[in-house]
Amino acid sequence: MSSLSMRPCGDFRTSYKQDNTIFETKTIRWVTIFTIIALCFAPLVVDGYFITLLIQISYLGIAALGLNILVGYTGQISLGHGAFFGFGAFASAWLNTSLHIPVFLCIPLAGFLTMGVGMMFGAPAARIKGLYLAIATLASQFIIEDFFARADWFSGGASGSMAEPVSLFGFAFDTDQSFYYIALFSLVFMFIWGCNLMRSRDGRAFVAVRDHYLSAEIMGVKLNKYRLLSFGISSFYAGIGGALYAHYLGYVSAEGFTIMMSIQFLAMIIIGGLGSIKGTLMGVIFMVFLPEVLESGVGVMKMTDWGNIPMVVDGLAYIKEMAIGLVIIGFLIFEPEGIAHRWTQIKNYWKFYPFAY
Repeated sequence: MSSLSMRPCGDFRTSYKQDNTIFETKTIRWVTIFTIIALCFAPLVVDGYFITLLIQISYLGIAALGLNILVGYTGQISLGHGAFFGFGAFASAWLNTSLHIPVFLCIPLAGFLTMGVGMMFGAPAARIKGLYLAIATLASQFIIEDFFARADWFSGGASGSMAEPVSLFGFAFDTDQSFYYIALFSLVFMFIWGCNLMRSRDGRAFVAVRDHYLSAEIMGVKLNKYRLLSFGISSFYAGIGGALYAHYLGYVSAEGFTIMMSIQFLAMIIIGGLGSIKGTLMGVIFMVFLPEVLESGVGVMKMTDWGNIPMVVDGLAYIKEMAIGLVIIGFLIFEPEGIAHRWTQIKNYWKFYPFAY
């Protein structure tokens, strides 16, 4: 019973359209709208440090949502998402510096270029599954990394590539406070698009392929088509997130898009909840604030007597590196369905009406 969705008395659904809305209740819809409005005033209230974290949540959240569409909704696996994120970053910078295309157009174009590369790797991968699919996507990670290192005309090689700030109608979004609105708009737009995608015919086909591909094929769902499409959409989201990352930092280097980044993206969707839009955002927030919390904890530990012991000092240096792996293992053991599922259970158990409705 805890998994049932509670609705207030008198909230009846009399059509499929009403039952397939983005927001389950009017309260959730209004809370979401007011939250977005409140976030618009964040630069006026919080300092630059938290603005930086919110921007980081935005571009990582977009890329993580693409991976969740592939892994959580379609049942595929990808160990090369970090490379596609990097390809979007380099593509947007290259389009602007080499072809002199305005930055605000380079960002979506970089998404489409990354989508093409993702579908190129996804074409053979769409015909395999399981361990073989994981190895195929892992190969794409190393192939794209090697491309970054060798294609000086595209990535700048070892020197990296410069990325101009976003500018629109002569106004340059070259500060954290101004770029924050670009990141927030992109996050909201891409998440709404993702929600609508999963409510569409293609979204239901993704879920059918994930739940039982043989039954889906019997019902007329073309497995290869939708597996390939999910790879393309996932890569598109990664490209958009990477492009925002590039134009926010102003500089892109290939060293940042390793297999470690791909694992971090997997950690985000596992912790947040596979097959959950809101879980994606929860997982990203968790992973962004985890290093900050650990940094504070390590700082407190160093101020104690234990923090002066050489063995403890050496161990503290590796705590942040071990944290991601430990968190993934912990969630797989104790909460395999992620934070989103736990939040739903809490609402249902305690009948937390203000947030449930």
